[in-house]
Amino acid sequence: MQHNFKKLDVWKRSVGFVTESYQVTQMYPKEEIFELASQTRRAATSAPLNIAEGSAKSSNKDFARFLEMGQSVLCLKLKLLLLSLVT
Repeated sequence: MQHNFKKLDVWKRSVGFVTESYQVTQMYPKEEIFELASQTRRAATSAPLNIAEGSAKSSNKDFARFLEMGQSVLCLKLKLLLLSLVT
């Protein structure tokens, strides 16, 4: 069973997080651009990519696994953003 990821609210919202992540990380100090900013951007980008990839899987179980990976990446992104507040 394939899902149309473009119709999923979770995919739409995760794409919005990518845009917001790029906007926020542009405000980071220059010394953080290649470390914390890059990692934050990659984590944000990974979530919608996992959702899109999972939507092509043939079973709901596989799709759910990719949704879980996307959720894990968003948790990582949140931790990176919180870490950026203390650096």
